[in-house]
Amino acid sequence: MKALVWHGTADVRYDTVPDPEIEQPRDAIVKVTSCAICGSDLHLYDHFMPGMEKGDILGHEFMGEVVDVGAEARSALKVGDRVVVPFTIWCGECDQCRRGNYSVCERSNRNKAMADKLFGHTTAGLFGYTHLTGGYPGGQAEYVRVPFADRTHVKIPDGLTDEQVLFLGDIFPTGWQAAAQCDIQPTDTVAIWGCGPVGQMTIRSAILLGAKQVIAIDRVPERLSMAKAGGAITINFEEESVVERLNELTGGKGPEKCIDAVGMEAHATATLDSMYDRAKQALALESDRAHVLREMMYVCRPAGTLSIPGVYGGLIDKVPFGMSMNKGLTWRMGQTHVNRWTDDLLRRIQEGQIDPSFVITHTVGLADGPGMYETFRDKRDGCIKVVLKP
Repeated sequence: MKALVWHGTADVRYDTVPDPEIEQPRDAIVKVTSCAICGSDLHLYDHFMPGMEKGDILGHEFMGEVVDVGAEARSALKVGDRVVVPFTIWCGECDQCRRGNYSVCERSNRNKAMADKLFGHTTAGLFGYTHLTGGYPGGQAEYVRVPFADRTHVKIPDGLTDEQVLFLGDIFPTGWQAAAQCDIQPTDTVAIWGCGPVGQMTIRSAILLGAKQVIAIDRVPERLSMAKAGGAITINFEEESVVERLNELTGGKGPEKCIDAVGMEAHATATLDSMYDRAKQALALESDRAHVLREMMYVCRPAGTLSIPGVYGGLIDKVPFGMSMNKGLTWRMGQTHVNRWTDDLLRRIQEGQIDPSFVITHTVGLADGPGMYETFRDKRDGCIKVVLKP
């Protein structure tokens, strides 16, 4: 089969690779009908995440048709079922899964010893990501083996297009969880850093959850325009002070809820701390650029909440933790517990409350994927979200 394969920094190729096979009785094989490039994939493309190996198949946002089912998954799936596959692989039986904490499943990371050593305790296996999360082949491919498939799926009813439901596998529940863990109240101002695909879903989630006002921060005109169309007040951080504008919009008190939808590759360049981050990153003395975290800690209203769906991969420096402690800020973060949210979100799509396909700007064949990685990273051609068709 064909797949998008990682060969090194900024080197993704459309390669021929072995077809997947059933390896465990809870497996299924899915023929991919649609997949997407995620902002998290760019961390791999730029090689900021540890644990990548040459030959790894990329992609963790995909859906398709079940074409083979292991013996122990047949109670939940059958050949011909149409499914979205969550990026978080979960067993459904460990302590964390029973609590609904699917992204920290205790059993699905087949490189558990490696993760235990780095993180203290393992997190869940993830598709198409690093070997710290299991090294599972991803979904930017013609076919995928899905482990624990009796749990790790979202069954899609008739009448919905791929484009409407594809993002149930990652960015829609990620944006929803980012907003939901803020415990948004009707009087709250929610500020969201980053208007990429996750940021766009977070904006609409915060509005659906009843925020008084949502403020979106970015510098890319197409992203800011999409955020404004979704109901957000926008701030272009290259044209005005984020701190001053947020204080103006909140009567000097700051937003109650702040969400980092950027993660480890913050692109601010004009501030002293961002220049410091880039210098330390270039010297391999720091892995992640923490500008957004620092800014959120500074502007957030005392007793407020910081929500972090943006991915961080390693070490950050010069984080004013005393500021956060003394202001009494609550931090909530983590990879998404996808299936915790998907029943509700699928219902909202069916009822017409939201159509997640609004975020798609480019649809191309899988063979065009390597070029689209570069286009997406460099934000060329108005690119916000890429869907690939194998």
